[in-house]
Amino acid sequence: MNNNLREILRHFEVDIIPSAYGNGHINDTYLVHSSPEYILQRINKKVFTNPTAVMENILGVTQYLRKKIEEEGGDPDRETLTLISTVDGKPYYLHTDGEYYRMYKYISNSKSYDLVENPMQLYHAAKAFGKFQNMLSDYPADTLHETIVDFHNTKVRYDQFKSALANDKAGRAASVQDEIKFVLDREGDAGIVVDAIAAGKLPLRVTHNDTKLNNVLLDEVTGEGVCVIDLDTVMPGSLLYDYGDALRFGGSSGAEDEKDLSKIYFKVENFEHFTRGFLEALPSITEEELALLPFSIKLMTLECGSRFLADYLNGDVYFKTAYPEHNLDRCRTQFKLVADIEEKMDSLNAIVKKIKDEIGK
Repeated sequence: MNNNLREILRHFEVDIIPSAYGNGHINDTYLVHSSPEYILQRINKKVFTNPTAVMENILGVTQYLRKKIEEEGGDPDRETLTLISTVDGKPYYLHTDGEYYRMYKYISNSKSYDLVENPMQLYHAAKAFGKFQNMLSDYPADTLHETIVDFHNTKVRYDQFKSALANDKAGRAASVQDEIKFVLDREGDAGIVVDAIAAGKLPLRVTHNDTKLNNVLLDEVTGEGVCVIDLDTVMPGSLLYDYGDALRFGGSSGAEDEKDLSKIYFKVENFEHFTRGFLEALPSITEEELALLPFSIKLMTLECGSRFLADYLNGDVYFKTAYPEHNLDRCRTQFKLVADIEEKMDSLNAIVKKIKDEIGK
């Protein structure tokens, strides 16, 4: 493998064997200990079936961000990902084995976190995601490829759930009637954002679509957000997908597969910190988007839970599971969060209004 990597790296004019890096689940990632240092990645073609489209999106967005950052007096080599071209001038290398490789400049003195250690991490991550959205607010989102088709199309996801229910391939539907009813009772939620985009009531934006805490690099000294990373899922969509999914993860009190549902609730403190950071960095947000922020957390959590339940009904064919009821436990934690968000919805909306009013002063 070392000789193979050495041959690949020569196409980027590097001749140093890298070491495995990070704990990502999708792409193979290596750190090249040169001067300067680089990140080498193999794109997972099973997940991203059109790597060329992925790289066209990333190249277009990062080049656009570089110009914006330079105009604002920032450091584009630190504040956005920098692709390294091959000797042929391409942003990726297609190896003879059919695999696609890319290289980025390594961003030093920064780190990512898999778990939320304190609410201020969410605040700084939110500012980074909000700045990312704001700088790309006038990027022609409709020119981007859908790297995973219908990834956050909540109407399509709901239809997929109903199909899984109708087929009941694993013969499990009879034992999970309460969970099924939970999803069916909320069918009206599925189309709210999708239909509003189609009707022109919500703007089509460049969205990240995987806004977990570990997809923002934070400065090792100040803790402030440095750079949004992992741009494979950059696609056209709504900022509500990014905001809602970030707090689906960041607002939960427990693990995604926690069996004891008494431990699962939505953490308002985390919500407030993330929302403040997001809105401080996003003056381009519209009133229509603002009004749907708390709802979007419920929507993305419901979408995730319904996907876990659909996979359980299908016989656990999509998500990796460690035991037979794993997807069922996952869906139950999501539904517990949805129910708690619904109970707190008035309070969450009031907090959004308060933060927006304070920022506007």
